[in-house]
Amino acid sequence: MAANLSEWKGARPPVPGPFEGRFVRLEKLNVERHGEALWQSVAGHVSLWDYMPYGPWDVKQTFLAWLVEREALADPYYFAVIDKRTGLAAGAITLMEIRPAAGVIEVGHIFFSPGLQKTPAATEAIYLAARHAFHDLGYRRFEWKCNNGNEASKRAALRFGFQFEGLFRQHMIVKGKNRDTAWFSVIDIEWPIVERAFQTWLSPENFETNGRQKASLAAMNAREMDVGALRLNRALTGQRDEIIAFQEAAYDRNRAVLGVEPLPLKWNYDAIFAETEVWCIRDKSRLVGVLILRPREDDLYLESVATLPEMQGAGFGNKLLDATEFRARDWGYRYIRLCTGEKLTQNVDWYHRKGFSIESVENITDRNMVHMIRRLLP
Repeated sequence: MAANLSEWKGARPPVPGPFEGRFVRLEKLNVERHGEALWQSVAGHVSLWDYMPYGPWDVKQTFLAWLVEREALADPYYFAVIDKRTGLAAGAITLMEIRPAAGVIEVGHIFFSPGLQKTPAATEAIYLAARHAFHDLGYRRFEWKCNNGNEASKRAALRFGFQFEGLFRQHMIVKGKNRDTAWFSVIDIEWPIVERAFQTWLSPENFETNGRQKASLAAMNAREMDVGALRLNRALTGQRDEIIAFQEAAYDRNRAVLGVEPLPLKWNYDAIFAETEVWCIRDKSRLVGVLILRPREDDLYLESVATLPEMQGAGFGNKLLDATEFRARDWGYRYIRLCTGEKLTQNVDWYHRKGFSIESVENITDRNMVHMIRRLLP
């Protein structure tokens, strides 16, 4: 179902900030304040400019003159990335290709000092830019584009939760060479789950005392998952109607047992796609299993595990439950929780056999719900 945008008022252009994180602060580029530190960050590091349409610079004054030109632009809109340990600019990031009427904005023209690269601070800078675009300015689409030969940039986009959309062949000529451009995006309905991944990864609890991460951001934002010989894929928002039809077929058998409508058939699936991970198993091209998981503060919540009635006994349900444990570990959770109808005794028994125990039984107007938990071993 297409979104009704008849009341869409457009997004807003970027504002100067500052935008504070735990490691870095983004503030509007000001050459007087930031220029010297940026020069010290990039001087001599010629590889920073390999995929840029400008640079490198051998002379500080030439670099600073270029920065003055950049500072004056409204698009790209430049932010200095301030390392809060030193209080000095250690890189820059822009919001660009700014189209408020369409709600589209891109992050790009990123350069970080070698000391900032591949650190939580660098990841936080991307997060702060995305949060500003979605939360403060109201954009619908956040883009990432890069030279298709830039493998590091493509890996970074996926790690940050962007969806690969395709390749524009012979898109540009940069420094006398052809550039094929890889396109990635996050859209507004996907942002809540991507934002939770950023926040979970950046939290102090995700790092050992030596600074090593416990759970990886790339794993949290994975789009594919192998469980034995089966591959699960994250559903895209365009598959919403297919998922709804599948759920109706899968849960129809519970209606007679419950005597009421199964809860998954009463859900708002726009909210489901915004707030959860929807995973699919296909047998050839046929959708045969759907797993819906909700990352929460302290646990991974198993909203739904469903297979087609005619596929019972084929092992897909067990594989989906295995996948739930894999995802809990990817996110760094120690607990999986779920609830199921008390009258669905076969379900309750199955979860018992899979290591779940009953925490409580709750009455919710027209049915009793059994709340269950599984504690994961280290």
